[in-house]
Amino acid sequence: MGTINARKRKDGTTGYTAQILRKKGGAIVWREAQTFDKKREAEAWIRWREAELDKPGAIEQLSKGDSTLADAIDKYLAAKRTIGRTKEQVLRSIKTYPIASKDSRTIRSVDIVALADELSAGGRKPQTVGNYISHLAAIFRDAKAAWDIDLDYSEMQAAQRTLTRLEKISKSDERKRRPTLAELDKLMEHFADRQIRVPHSAPMCKLIAFGIFSTRRQEEITRIRWDDLDEQHSRILVRDMKHPGQKKGNDVWCELVPEAMAIIKSMPRDKPEIFPYTGDAISAAFTRACQFLEINTEETDDVDCLVFHSMRHEGISRLFEMGRTIPLAASVSGHRTWNSLKRYAKIKEVGDKYAGWKWLDVVCH
Repeated sequence: MGTINARKRKDGTTGYTAQILRKKGGAIVWREAQTFDKKREAEAWIRWREAELDKPGAIEQLSKGDSTLADAIDKYLAAKRTIGRTKEQVLRSIKTYPIASKDSRTIRSVDIVALADELSAGGRKPQTVGNYISHLAAIFRDAKAAWDIDLDYSEMQAAQRTLTRLEKISKSDERKRRPTLAELDKLMEHFADRQIRVPHSAPMCKLIAFGIFSTRRQEEITRIRWDDLDEQHSRILVRDMKHPGQKKGNDVWCELVPEAMAIIKSMPRDKPEIFPYTGDAISAAFTRACQFLEINTEETDDVDCLVFHSMRHEGISRLFEMGRTIPLAASVSGHRTWNSLKRYAKIKEVGDKYAGWKWLDVVCH
C-alpha cells in the first residue's frame, strides 16, 4: 500500500505527498512519489497507480533503461542483412535530428510531424519527405516486437495520415525521363574519349548501351556473372532482382535481345562477373558526365533529371515502340505484374529509333 504524508508549505497551505514503494526479495525495485493539494486526490492517485503497477511486467518495463529513437535505428541497421543504400543514408540522417535523442516511450505523432516540417525546411520536396517518413515507419513497426523498444506504431500511422492530409508528404512521382539520341551521342562521345585517355576505366559506353537494351538496373548489371548466362536460350539469370516484398532470393530469368547479347559477348571473360564494376562508380561517372555536358541544368526537377536508371526506362519504352506486347516486354524487363508496365505501353512513337545507331557497332566490339 502507498503512504501519504502531509506537509506544510511556505505559503501556509498543506501538500499531500503520495508515495509508492515496491520491494522484491527485500530489495526496493520501484519507488515514486507525487504531491497533491488535496488528500483525496493523493488517495485516488495511489489507487490508480498501484493498479497500473500490478499489471504483469509493469515494474520490469519501468525499470529497464531508456531507449531512444537513435537506439532503435542502430538496432534496425544492425539486424537487417540487406538494406538499400538510400534507406540506410536516410535513417542515418534522421539520427541527426532532435527526435532521435527522445525517449522512445515519449514519441508521439506531433513529434513525427515536427520532423517532417524540419525536413521540409531543409528544402526537401513532399515526395522526399514522404520517403523519409516511410523508411522511419519500418522501425516503428518492428521495434517493440524485435527489441522491446517502445515505439508506438499507431502514433506513426496517425502522423502519416495527418501529413498526407496536410500535403506535407506525397508519393514519389514516376520517373518518365528518357534520353534523346542527341544526348546519348554526347555521352557516348565523352566516354569513348575517356576510354582512350584512361584505358582501365569502366567501359561506360558498353554499360550505357547494355542498360538500354537489357533494361537492367545498374546494381543488377554489376551482379551478373558468366555462370548466369544461358547463351543457348539467349537469357540471363538476374539475381536478387528488386522487389518490394522480397530482398533476397528473387532470382529471375530474363530474355536478352540480340543487341544486349552482342554487348555481353564483347566483354572479356577474365573475371566471374560480366561487368565487374560497382553501381556507385557507374552512377557517379554518369552523373559527372551529365553535369560536364550540361545535359541536366540546375533548374531541372529531380524526376526530370537524366540518370543511369533512365536507361532502363528508355529500354522498356523501346520494346513497346517496336511492337512488343506486355507479356513479351515483361520477359525482358523481369516485371512480375503487368500493371507496372502499363505506363510504358502508352507510346506515341512507333519503330526502333536505334536502327542504324552508329554506337551499336562500337559497343559490340
